[in-house]
Amino acid sequence: MNAVLVHFGRSPVDVDAVRHMVGHGARRTIARGLQLTGGGSEALVEAGFPLFIDHYTANIAVGSRPWPGVETALDQLAGRGAVAAICTNKPVALAEALVAALGWSGRFAAILGGDSLPARKPDPLHVKRTLAHAGGVPARAVFVGDSAVDVAAAQGAGLPVILTSFGYSDVPAAKLGADIVIDHFDALLPAIDRVAPGIFG
Repeated sequence: MNAVLVHFGRSPVDVDAVRHMVGHGARRTIARGLQLTGGGSEALVEAGFPLFIDHYTANIAVGSRPWPGVETALDQLAGRGAVAAICTNKPVALAEALVAALGWSGRFAAILGGDSLPARKPDPLHVKRTLAHAGGVPARAVFVGDSAVDVAAAQGAGLPVILTSFGYSDVPAAKLGADIVIDHFDALLPAIDRVAPGIFG
């Protein structure tokens, strides 16, 4: 977003402020950045969109790193026979590129992006199809996310939902209606055992 703002002659926004602008798609992020730096039209947002995507693609993992504990949690899940999948509104090519850049290729049975289907989160179809692509069934699945969009999509698909308190939501996770909110990924497996007892066999 800051690269787009600078392109348009605007001042960049502090990174901490950006945290609360993401999670609803690139266009909304650009629009919010423009609002903070003097305003902008829908045409300006549309002009900024390809710049945003090009910059993001070229810098897919610059500064990106896993949340503390997430890799250990993924290892523990795999050790218990769980299959992981990613359901994201990010374009699937970018999601796959980020996963590869983080060294996570092979960790996920399916990755479906916002352009993989006609529907995207919060539409539960996105969750259901991701689960099906991974070979799972709703009765033996749990959704882990960080936003209201995730809660709506997961609940619509009939899945228990665990939210992280440290994601990119502009509303505190505790207010979003998840089954459980965790503050660190070392709490993930115990949370799964609580919301879906017996899921691991």
